[in-house]
Amino acid sequence: MNMTFDPREHLVVIGNGMAGMRTVEELLKLAPGRFRITVLGAEPHVNYNRIMLSSVLAGDKTVDEIVINSREWYTQNDITLITGDAVTRIDRGDRMVHSASGLSVHYDLLLVATGSKPVAPPIPGLNLPGVCAFRDIADVETMLAASREHRRAVVIGGGLLGLEAAWGLKQRGMTVALVHLMPTLMERQLDAAAGQMLQRDLDGRGIAFFTNGQTEEIVGKDRAEGVTLADGRFVPADLVVLAIGIRPNIDLAKNAQLEVNRGIVVGDDMRTSDPTIFAVGECVEHRGNVFGLVAPIWDQAKVCAACMAGDKNALFVSRDISTSLKITGVDVFSAGALCAASEQDDEITLRDDRRGMYKKIVLRDGRLVGAVLYGNVTDGQWYLQLMRDKQDVSALRDRLVFGKALALVGASVSAEPDYASMPDDAQICGCNGVCKGTIVSTIQARKLTSLSEVRAHTKASASCGQCTAQVEGLLAFAVGGAVKKRKKTVCECTDAGHDEVRQAILAESLKTMEAVRDRFGWRNPEGCAKCRPALNYYLLCAWPGEYADDAQSRFVNERVHANIQKDGTYSVVPRMWGGLTNPKELRAIADVTEHFDIPTVKVTGGQRIDLLGVKKEDLPGVWKVLNEAGMVSGHAYAKGLRTVKTCVGSEWCRFGTQDSTGLGVKLEKLTWGSWTPHKTKMAVSGCPRNCAEATIKDMGVVCVEAGYDLVVGGNGGIEVRVTDQLVQVKTEEEVLEYAAAFMQLYREEAHYLERTAPWIERVGVTYVKQRLVEDEPGRKALQARFLRSQEVAQVDPWDERVKGAEAHEFQRLPELAVS
Repeated sequence: MNMTFDPREHLVVIGNGMAGMRTVEELLKLAPGRFRITVLGAEPHVNYNRIMLSSVLAGDKTVDEIVINSREWYTQNDITLITGDAVTRIDRGDRMVHSASGLSVHYDLLLVATGSKPVAPPIPGLNLPGVCAFRDIADVETMLAASREHRRAVVIGGGLLGLEAAWGLKQRGMTVALVHLMPTLMERQLDAAAGQMLQRDLDGRGIAFFTNGQTEEIVGKDRAEGVTLADGRFVPADLVVLAIGIRPNIDLAKNAQLEVNRGIVVGDDMRTSDPTIFAVGECVEHRGNVFGLVAPIWDQAKVCAACMAGDKNALFVSRDISTSLKITGVDVFSAGALCAASEQDDEITLRDDRRGMYKKIVLRDGRLVGAVLYGNVTDGQWYLQLMRDKQDVSALRDRLVFGKALALVGASVSAEPDYASMPDDAQICGCNGVCKGTIVSTIQARKLTSLSEVRAHTKASASCGQCTAQVEGLLAFAVGGAVKKRKKTVCECTDAGHDEVRQAILAESLKTMEAVRDRFGWRNPEGCAKCRPALNYYLLCAWPGEYADDAQSRFVNERVHANIQKDGTYSVVPRMWGGLTNPKELRAIADVTEHFDIPTVKVTGGQRIDLLGVKKEDLPGVWKVLNEAGMVSGHAYAKGLRTVKTCVGSEWCRFGTQDSTGLGVKLEKLTWGSWTPHKTKMAVSGCPRNCAEATIKDMGVVCVEAGYDLVVGGNGGIEVRVTDQLVQVKTEEEVLEYAAAFMQLYREEAHYLERTAPWIERVGVTYVKQRLVEDEPGRKALQARFLRSQEVAQVDPWDERVKGAEAHEFQRLPELAVS
């Protein structure tokens, strides 16, 4: 490798992952400019947070959002980065490393950070297409591609990684089964009781479990078709994910004749058996231990960097570490011993199956040596600190399992976190390895005053967010006084909250986005992708007929009035009032499907028909045919009313108490076309049997003998929320009045992208009742404002575009490639 002469020592890093780059970051702090640094990575990517791959799989993060060091960072720090080129050999005699591309690089110091490899059991079928591990971005891309094309997945392995993979695939719409060799899940981190509770909860979320399941073979001809277990059970699958475990990647070190055992053997200074070669991360073995969690690896990086910079006193010491699981709504914490090691140890448990809560602590010689928490993990970090401090907790023994608040009642110690006595090396953010000292010193040096600033400068709480409360507490401690938790702002462009903005728009007659941004001193005068759609909605809601909708501030689906699909085509869903249709509409659907060669026609859960695979340039033509049959946009793409689902009611059903279909049609004709903070769905069930599922809709009507029960704030999907009872009324006219008033209250007061379920949880159903049930004049005023807005909103966007509006949106782009 040709390089301009540079007299500095040359540090070469094998591995562009979290461990190696954290070491480089620490070295740059301690000895900036001392080394010429070259980094070689086998993956074609910059350094990213591997811990957050499960969040990318689940759709909670993008790949860009988990990048730790951008390419600009390497350039700014004068680091030569070589990606997509794996090192194949270390020549210790000549101090050279050689790569797969034929590159040879001389080193003065070498850092090996090759990480780990997934454990692959010796079973037939491992090499079939449709079988992958879960270790890097390429694996996630394979899994995401499978989730788009196939429906069934099997995950082999019920540890942390396997469970997160299973949940991510479930979030992507796949049917998921998990095969685990042991009788309970996460047996290395959870005892049997907690493991059983975890399995019960995840089973309730739709993941099937095959415990005590030994995989015998992955079956398939051209690709994976399923998994056969040793007991004869067969689990069908289109995708098989191996998440059994990891082992240190020691191949390079072994071939270079470095001392290896399970991992690359290192001393307390992170040196290998060759004093010019250091090693960190999952590839190392220290005092007989190998490492799979990030917390000790951050400690290794600090020690390794210090030793490279010349500190002879820096030594790595393993500490107690904790485990958590990144699955939404599942709280797990584990640290130290899972159970008593002898009769002298004490196990104390607290269990409440109804609340889904379990706690176990293990005491030895008056000290806490282990904790397992499920369902409520609030005290996890406190327990971990007690373990690390080896504090005598004998006086707290009888109350310790109940948590910090109760354990310290009557004690001289405050139940609130004592940030002053917390050691500077206490780790706060496990994902990014940020300790108390780093957070506090950064806050004070840079005069930070908000959580977002602390995240930007330290990365603390910027990944999974579980340590947010601690970071906020440290912020208050560091600035020497109580700091209010940062309110939820519209976006990072402003310090203004949603409610402030909405109130000012009305009170000060702000009628353009520019006026709103000027009023609140937007940091970005043009706004961003988050605030522009919100402001556009707030202005539309406040000034119907006056404010001109800004199409460029809408999402692409709303701009083209159709839902974009994974292949770049679109779906078209015409409105079917209350789920009713007729021969004329069905003929039009058949004709347009044949004429435009639409590949898929699907009946939806909202009692409509979806035409999938429509080319963008064909949309106006499709809409024209449907318009001619009397059909309008179903707004299946909109932040607005989607559907009003109905059952056949008293007209046909022997159980029906009222004309639910007719009422549903009236409701839909009242509310269609309205723009709302998020999508809204309604339903009318003809009797309490609730066939139309009214009790999981944004607004539902359940017909009863005495009239109509109105319910609000329901939600289906992943986080199901059953509606709250609003009121019972006697007539259809009252139903329509309440529906209009409820829609307008939601339109005027919810935050943009806030569904009715979280909105009602935030403001309380009592408040909604006060506004709608107890305040009749207020209700009628809301109804009147809704009807006024509908005069402007109830225009079919398909018809407008058939007549030529926004024609540029539907022109074919030259040489457009969709991957």
